[in-house]
Amino acid sequence: MTEELSRTSALASRHTALGSGLEDWNGMGTAWSYNSDPNDEHDAVRDAVGMFDMSPLKKVFLRGPDAVAVLDHLTTRDMSRINPGQSAYLSVLTDEGGMADDAIVSNNGGDEWMIVHGSGDTMALVGASAEGRNVSIEFTDDLHDISVQGPGALEILDASCSIDLGSMKYFHHAPAELYGHQIRLSRTGYSGERGYEVFADAGVIGDIWDQLAGNGVVPCSFTALDKVRIEAGLLFYGYDMTTDHTPWEVGLGFTVSRNKGDFRGKAALFAAEGQEKIRNVGLDIDYADMVNGGETLSLAGTSVGIVNSPCYSHRMGKSLALGHVDASVATGTVLALSGGDIDTSATVVDLPIYDTTKSRTHAG
Repeated sequence: MTEELSRTSALASRHTALGSGLEDWNGMGTAWSYNSDPNDEHDAVRDAVGMFDMSPLKKVFLRGPDAVAVLDHLTTRDMSRINPGQSAYLSVLTDEGGMADDAIVSNNGGDEWMIVHGSGDTMALVGASAEGRNVSIEFTDDLHDISVQGPGALEILDASCSIDLGSMKYFHHAPAELYGHQIRLSRTGYSGERGYEVFADAGVIGDIWDQLAGNGVVPCSFTALDKVRIEAGLLFYGYDMTTDHTPWEVGLGFTVSRNKGDFRGKAALFAAEGQEKIRNVGLDIDYADMVNGGETLSLAGTSVGIVNSPCYSHRMGKSLALGHVDASVATGTVLALSGGDIDTSATVVDLPIYDTTKSRTHAG
């Protein structure tokens, strides 16, 4: 257990003061809950602005003339299309074409790239892809990440930032000063809202958090994060995708650049296209609360799927989930849902469930 919790956020004392027990995710104590109501936190993200400590995500820097070649082998995206100041969400595959991880890769310019990833195998695989190449790899826990999300995020950050955030496009980033501190600011997030991620060193991240809180930004727990990301149809590695699934099966085919050169798992990936066994879907569940996850989905008495990531959305007045169903199960199909003491029905719905046109994340 000590090895699993070997990573510590510089914001840990802020989380415990808010009532967090610092439960483990990705080897770091994480604010899964606060004393505040997660529904209020959910409201803050949708109506105003909230912030999440996303420092448990792992940050890896690649530097050197072969960094692009390493990333091209590691990931499904064509790195030559990612210019300095741009980022891309992408898949990292096993040799068998399964999902080893998902990540955001940013081009910082000057042969420097940053990978931000979760609990998958990216770190081990980047080392394998780098063998024999002129590149340095640095994993750092000094760099922290506060995700500031919601319709008020632009106004609050722009008022104290050294660059014009209003003109920053989705999945772009730049160095800047915020509250007098050197940061990198990225227009990305995990909420289904317009938002930004503030990357800053451990020595200054606490002051940035305090300044944001003093300007009305609401600290939000991972319980609230689950609500907003499930509404937005955003996947969580280990729950909604694993090495057993190809990008085609979990709705991540858009991360695959078809015309790039060789990459890990390429042959297996394209051989599997059109052979999908499952698909990732939204579920509108006939239940007055959040289900537990792991429930079986059935059609005419035959098991056709499983519930992966559940939540209750008080804003939509619905019990929701992300799940996997057999590839033949169509949107609109009503399935039986059973597990534990729950026996009810769930309707298969398209993703995202909230803001179906993604107009909020892409606004402006």
